[in-house]
Amino acid sequence: MKFVTFLNPDGQIRSGWLDGDRVIDMKIASQGELPDSMLEFIKNNEKYLSIIEGLSESANLPCYSLEEIQLTAPLPNPITFRDFVAFETHVKNATKRSGDTVAPEWYEMPIFYFSNPHAMKGPGEEVKRPAKCIRLDYELELACIIGKKGTNIKAEEAEDYIFGYTILNDWSARDIQMKEMKVLLGPAKGKDFATSMGPYILTKDQLEPYKTNGRFDLEMTAAVNGEILSQGNFKDIYYTFGDMIERASEEVTLYPGDIIGSGTVGFGCIMELGPEVHRWLEPGDEVELKITNLGTLKNRII
Repeated sequence: MKFVTFLNPDGQIRSGWLDGDRVIDMKIASQGELPDSMLEFIKNNEKYLSIIEGLSESANLPCYSLEEIQLTAPLPNPITFRDFVAFETHVKNATKRSGDTVAPEWYEMPIFYFSNPHAMKGPGEEVKRPAKCIRLDYELELACIIGKKGTNIKAEEAEDYIFGYTILNDWSARDIQMKEMKVLLGPAKGKDFATSMGPYILTKDQLEPYKTNGRFDLEMTAAVNGEILSQGNFKDIYYTFGDMIERASEEVTLYPGDIIGSGTVGFGCIMELGPEVHRWLEPGDEVELKITNLGTLKNRII
């Protein structure tokens, strides 16, 4: 299924699912049995999914057309947001650009940082370039949404803890980020101003046909103003989401509504391609990310 959060015609934030080109408001359709918050739905998703299965048999559910509503970030208020750097090609390209080599520790464990769970942007939402930034970049990623509480989760068991997946754009102020990371901290203000996700959360069962060796055969592209700049495939990831979840849950508890980002696919940002291939992003630019079966995530810079 494809789960969404949206503004209804009255400007109220609601949650629901997509049925073709129809948007079903879950609370209205269930006559109050389902919540109007995606976070609350995910916290009790096993119970609530069974209710939806019963509702889906009805052909007369109240619905909106996509033209009547505005999609927002499908999970606008995640509990936490951890973003990994799990693609070897991205790490090699990024370190080469800065004149370094890949740290051997990167091959010992999946590495992540915490970002801002309160700065999530949805499809079509404008993203403001930070006032002190002149080197704004996109990052083409896939994210998983945790659907079950767990601690010290083993990689081979991690699938049980995933609710679904979505496209993620980890916007990066490269000039700010690089200054911060020179003192071995960060990226902090180089990242925390905005993260885009959407257009929907796809339940994990929908990606099973694409799975191979714990990875997914999913084409990934990024375009700026209609010109494709980045092309990759998620199957090339070095660490699986299982590996990432095992690392993230080590000695701490993951909760339903936590987001785990994969990090950038190889050549999935301007920093890797080089500003000689394309300039840094500027106000007025439109960035469009696409991943097989996960739709399109488009945002304009202001």
